[in-house]
Amino acid sequence: MATVQQENPLTEGLERTPVHPTTLIIFGATGDLAQRKLLPAVYNLAHEGALPERFNMIGIARTEQPDDDYRAFAREAIQKYSRRQPDETVLSSLLERMRYVPGSFDDSAAYEGLESIANELDEEADVAFNRIFYLATAPGFFETIAEALGQRGLDRREGAEVRLVVEKPFGHDLASAQQLNRALLSVFEERQIYRIDHYLGKETVQNMLVLRFGNGIFEPLWNRSYIDNVQITAAEDIGIGTRAEYYDRSGALRDIVQNHLLQLLTILSMEPPVSFSADEVRNEKVKVLHAIKPPTLEEVPERVVRAQYAAGVAEGKDVPGYLEEQGVAPGSSTETYVALRLGIDNWRWAGVPIYMRAGKRLSRRVTEIAVTLKPVPHLAFHESGSLGVQPNQLILNVQPNEGVSLSLVAKIPGARMRVRPVNMEFAYGTSFMSQSPEAYERLILDTMRGDATLFARDDEVEAAWGIVDPILEAWQNADGELPQYAAGSPGPAEADQILLAGAEWRPL
Repeated sequence: MATVQQENPLTEGLERTPVHPTTLIIFGATGDLAQRKLLPAVYNLAHEGALPERFNMIGIARTEQPDDDYRAFAREAIQKYSRRQPDETVLSSLLERMRYVPGSFDDSAAYEGLESIANELDEEADVAFNRIFYLATAPGFFETIAEALGQRGLDRREGAEVRLVVEKPFGHDLASAQQLNRALLSVFEERQIYRIDHYLGKETVQNMLVLRFGNGIFEPLWNRSYIDNVQITAAEDIGIGTRAEYYDRSGALRDIVQNHLLQLLTILSMEPPVSFSADEVRNEKVKVLHAIKPPTLEEVPERVVRAQYAAGVAEGKDVPGYLEEQGVAPGSSTETYVALRLGIDNWRWAGVPIYMRAGKRLSRRVTEIAVTLKPVPHLAFHESGSLGVQPNQLILNVQPNEGVSLSLVAKIPGARMRVRPVNMEFAYGTSFMSQSPEAYERLILDTMRGDATLFARDDEVEAAWGIVDPILEAWQNADGELPQYAAGSPGPAEADQILLAGAEWRPL
């Protein structure tokens, strides 16, 4: 009797979508982003067998060096920053497919060299490779590179796809974002442009869509009738490090709120899309941004608080204040902390306050979203020793420990009716017994697949800038010194001023 071959249920969902042969070209290939994130991400994709069977990488930077020296640089970066110990066979195979082009980004010779190598790789394999141009450079080069690629005719490739990945910051205000969009769209089509935000590559952020739309328990409660408030926190315990040149021109509002936190908010509050295709999802996200009424110049002081960290203690060591950090301009008014209150003026969310805060040199590192439900209407539990009935909270932990927890009220064991909050928790590490991929791994792979779901569209970026622009304008005209908070503390006391009656920040 013949044996019937049964499918293994554990393999369901693990099938890999074929990826077209791809050449990844990284501008700024010796920079910090490439070293710490991009090269390790490419290696881990290779380790997982997720790269296309035919894959090449070309690095471009100003440093004059041969291919072998760049391969040695890439090897060292991967060994130092990869989330797993590199396998020598996989690593060596990947490095063999790396090439290098020296030159400045406004030098036509660099693009000539790039085109020559890319065409050579196509001819060797007798395949028209898709080409991905990844701009891991300072923002000032974005327009220069796009224009040069267009002049060289590298924005199109017969028989293959050409895509452009643009890192943040995408502009420094609404006007500059619009100008950058115009410049990029004068060369590339919108479908070719992938504006990257690494927060959207995190598992918990993607899981928000599944949590909301894959579980019938949450959607009936996901509205103003049951939700009291939402808090989105992005706290860091480190200072600015070596980023003073960038950070002093940016600040917490531009660096974190305009992109990362508003992206989290759109996913949390969007309506169910017709399908989970890129444009349908992004259509719903843009609707949320358009429903957020930006604060007027007069409203900014009562809805937004900014502050700077002063000297304090972090990780048991004395650390300097922001103004004492190397590279910070004397008397700088750049904020290292910002807290704000927004509202979404639509049917689902009208009247629900949205609180956001982001800062450096705070008491701990955590990025989370806390959805607080309205309290029960009648409190009948008043036994002595009871911690009391508290509103239920759904906490989505984005980093460092990705997962979800739900606070409930439960009875304390014993003869008396005493109650206290307890947590039901789901953590990625323990539930799936595997390490979550780094955000850049998912986003680079999505770019190779041509899936733009987790990338911002032009109107999305401009709508986000439209929300923060009035705040920036109000700060330009503001007088007085910035509030200070001690390094290692939960932040400035002034942040409480934007909270509505009965609300309080979650402890850091």
